[in-house]
Amino acid sequence: MAKDASTVFDLVILGGGSGGYAAALRAAQLGLDVALIEKNKLGGTCLHNGCIPTKALLHAGEIADAARDGAEFGVKTSLEGIDMAGVHKYKDGVVAGLYKGLQGLVASRKITYVEGEGRLSSPTSVDVNGQRYEGRHILLATGSVPKTLPGLEIDGNRIISSDHALVLDRVPESAIVLGGGVIGVEFASAWKSFGSEVTIVEGLPHLVPAEDENSSKLLERAFRKRGIKFQLGSFFEKAEYTDNGVKVTLANGKEFEAEVLLVAIGRGPVSQGLGYEEAGVETDRGFVLADEYCRTNVPTISAVGDLIPTLQLAHVGFAEGILVAERLAGLNPVPVDYDGVPRVTYCHPEVASVGITEEKAKEVYGADKVVTLKYNLGGNGKSKILKTAGEIKLVQVRDGAVVGVHMVGDRLGEQVGEAQLIYNWEALPAEVAQLIHAHPTQNEALGEAHLALAGKPLHSHD
Repeated sequence: MAKDASTVFDLVILGGGSGGYAAALRAAQLGLDVALIEKNKLGGTCLHNGCIPTKALLHAGEIADAARDGAEFGVKTSLEGIDMAGVHKYKDGVVAGLYKGLQGLVASRKITYVEGEGRLSSPTSVDVNGQRYEGRHILLATGSVPKTLPGLEIDGNRIISSDHALVLDRVPESAIVLGGGVIGVEFASAWKSFGSEVTIVEGLPHLVPAEDENSSKLLERAFRKRGIKFQLGSFFEKAEYTDNGVKVTLANGKEFEAEVLLVAIGRGPVSQGLGYEEAGVETDRGFVLADEYCRTNVPTISAVGDLIPTLQLAHVGFAEGILVAERLAGLNPVPVDYDGVPRVTYCHPEVASVGITEEKAKEVYGADKVVTLKYNLGGNGKSKILKTAGEIKLVQVRDGAVVGVHMVGDRLGEQVGEAQLIYNWEALPAEVAQLIHAHPTQNEALGEAHLALAGKPLHSHD
C-alpha cells in the first residue's frame, strides 16, 4: 500500500511529455498546485525520441545534400562521407540544451516533479515509488510508443523502430521502410541524403496518405527524382532474416531485401497496466476516450496527447494540456479545432498543410461549391534560387473562405504559420491578396496564390 503524500494537489499529471508538461506549466502559472510524474525524461517522445532528434537528422542530411550538390551553385564542394558519431553528437547536443531549459522552466514554476513509474490508483490519486499523490484532478498524459504488426517482432537489430533508427551507429547500406506516413518518409529522406538505398512500402495508394492527394503525388514525383523507391497499394505479409539482412514479402507476392527494416506504421497509446480501466476510465483500442475539452467519462480525470485519438503532434499535446489547465483554473478555453492545426512532414521536399483536403471539402460543401487553385513554385524567385520544386494548392468554398492550404517544397513548413491564420480566421482570397508579401521570399508564393484565386494573378497564368 502506497503511503499518502501530505499535500493534496490541485492537479496530478501522469506523464511529462508535450501534453503533460504544457499542462503543468500553464496550471502553475494560473496558481494551481501541481505534481508532475514522469518515468523517463521530462519532455517525452517529442524531445527525446521524436520531433527534435529526427529534425536534427534531417538537417544533417540537408547539409550532406548541399555538400554533394555544391557544383549546381558554382561552389566546389564534395561529400567525403557521413560521420554518424558526429551526427549523433550534434543531435544529442540540440536535445540536451532543450532538455536543460525545460527542466529549468519546470523548477521555476515550483512544480512538484516526481521521477518514477506512476500508476493510477483511484480517480483522484497516482501511486509512484511507494508514495500516493492525491489530486483534486488527475491528468493522464502517458503518450505513445512505436507500433508493429502481428507476427512482426521488432528486435532492434535488423528489424528496428524509429527509436532504434535515431541511435543507429552507422548509415545502413540499404533500408526498407514499412509505412509511408510522416515517420516513414522522414527517415527515408534522411537516410537517402546520407547515402542509403531506400525502398518505402505503403499499403495505401499514396505516400503521406493523410494529406491532400495532390501533395502526395508531388512528393512521390520528388522522391522518384531523388532515387527513393516505393511500393504502394500492397500490404506487408512477412519479414525474415537473410544472410546479410532482411527480406520483406508483400501480399502481392513482391519481395524486397535490405540491410535493415524500419517499422514505421505509426504509434500506439501507452495505457495498459496503468490502472485506467480499474478506475473506470473508458478506452477504445488502448486510446483513452475524451470529449472536446479533454474530459474522460470519469469527472476527476482528463487525458491529452497521443493517449487520446486526436492528431499525434507535439503542438496538439501542448494545446490540449493548456486547455485542461485553463479549464481547471476556471477560465473558458475554446476547444481545439483539429482541422485548423498546422501539419508538417520534414522530408526533402517538405509537405505542409492546414485545413481540409479537396476531397473532404467536396464531402462537406458539395463538389460544385469547391474551388481549387495550384500555384507552381516555378514562378517564385526564392524557390528558383533554392532549386526547389513544388506547389501551393488552395481549397476554397466558392465565393467564400479558404478552407485548405496544401504546400510541397523545401522550407515550406516555415510558411504554415500564415496558412494557419488564413484558415482559422476564415480569410477570403481577396483579403489575403491585398496584403503585401516580401519579395523575394517563399512566403510570397502564398500571397501570389491568393492573388490568383482572387482573380488578379501576377507571376502566374490564369
